[in-house]
Amino acid sequence: MSTVNDAKPIFVGVLAALVVAALLAAASWYLIASLPILLNLPFWGTVIIWLAIIGALGWLFRLIGQTVTGNAPFFRDMPYGVALGYVLGAAVLGWIIWTYIYARTSDDAAVVAKYFFFRVAVEWFIIFTIAAYLFRLLGRYVGTGATRKLFRAMPLTAAFGILTIIIYAIFAVFAQWIAPHGQEQIFAQANIIAGGDPALGGNPDFPLGTDQIGRDILSRLIYGAQNTVGIAFVTTLLAFLLGGSLGFLAATLGGWLDQLLSRAVDVLMAIPALIFALLLMTIASVWSATLGVPLTVFMVLIIAVIDSTRVFRLARAVGSNIVVMDYIEAAKLRGEGLPYLIFREILPNATAPLLAEFGLRFCFVFLTIASLSFLGVGIQPPLADWGTMVRDLSAFINYAGFAPQAASTPLLAAGAIALLTIAVNFVVDWMLHKSSGLKE
Repeated sequence: MSTVNDAKPIFVGVLAALVVAALLAAASWYLIASLPILLNLPFWGTVIIWLAIIGALGWLFRLIGQTVTGNAPFFRDMPYGVALGYVLGAAVLGWIIWTYIYARTSDDAAVVAKYFFFRVAVEWFIIFTIAAYLFRLLGRYVGTGATRKLFRAMPLTAAFGILTIIIYAIFAVFAQWIAPHGQEQIFAQANIIAGGDPALGGNPDFPLGTDQIGRDILSRLIYGAQNTVGIAFVTTLLAFLLGGSLGFLAATLGGWLDQLLSRAVDVLMAIPALIFALLLMTIASVWSATLGVPLTVFMVLIIAVIDSTRVFRLARAVGSNIVVMDYIEAAKLRGEGLPYLIFREILPNATAPLLAEFGLRFCFVFLTIASLSFLGVGIQPPLADWGTMVRDLSAFINYAGFAPQAASTPLLAAGAIALLTIAVNFVVDWMLHKSSGLKE
């Protein structure tokens, strides 16, 4: 019974929020559409009136909640700022729903083109949310006891991140079998519009269109997962192998070795990473042609060394806190060697922060590789790379005003980069929360 009583204020609050949102949507539409014409108000005048009404509705929302629930603690102790946040959230949600319905039902081609990207974003957000919920629900009932317990404590954002990473990994590993065409294959038709509609310049054989020289964009996106993500993963592993080993070594031995490595790392970290990588890649492009070594190999080594400095600082800091523990002293008194101390004592106790840092480092390495490829010194053609695809297809943005399908072409690769970055950060945030010892 107490659970029902506790849930009553929340239910009533949500109901009141919906009522207020409806009032706010009607008032906002009237203000935006009617008042500037009737009262000859400038834009800033309309905004001031609109904000005043939102402020009044925030006070009204709290008052309705207090009255309906008999001044329950949920509303009695609610600050005005929180009530205003509920109203703003409901207003934004109402505006998104109304705009989406308007964009879907309009027969005006200009309106359809104007809200094309907004409509696609809303639809894919709903699809990803449902997929993440179903994935988490499946994980709670399928698997071992440990995995089911993990999924029960997993937030929806982490489930979305893990699902996205799994999908990217599948595309990266099985790109040769999933992609309909080769990444280097060139067709006669170039600049085909995405969508597959022949009336708009599309082709059903190329659902995402072709680039400026006739390569299938869908196939290159899939192979881009293999090249960009795979190379970023290998680079991050090398960075952790180098930075983590030297960091633990400096923390364990200390003395002149610690000072030497720390000062060298300070010098490297004082230089902006992207500028330093761009400078070294420009030099490496000359060496690559002279030595016959692929430029990608130089890129992996350069980025791994630059990012290993960040890993070194973390590994040294964590290792310095561990080496002063009693079990480390006991291991030294037993006569254990340096490899045993690092791999059997220090590393297992530093796993949580290092795993979280691995996710963050992977994002930075991934974005650095995409940035270098965008600038022309990263992954080289004919290999498919998302950064290079954004650069090569950027001219299609000019057609956004009247042909949004064409303008969406460069956004596909940019969206693939952004989606993976967001997914990894969701998982890292959850891992940091779990390792901190805080309850969900």
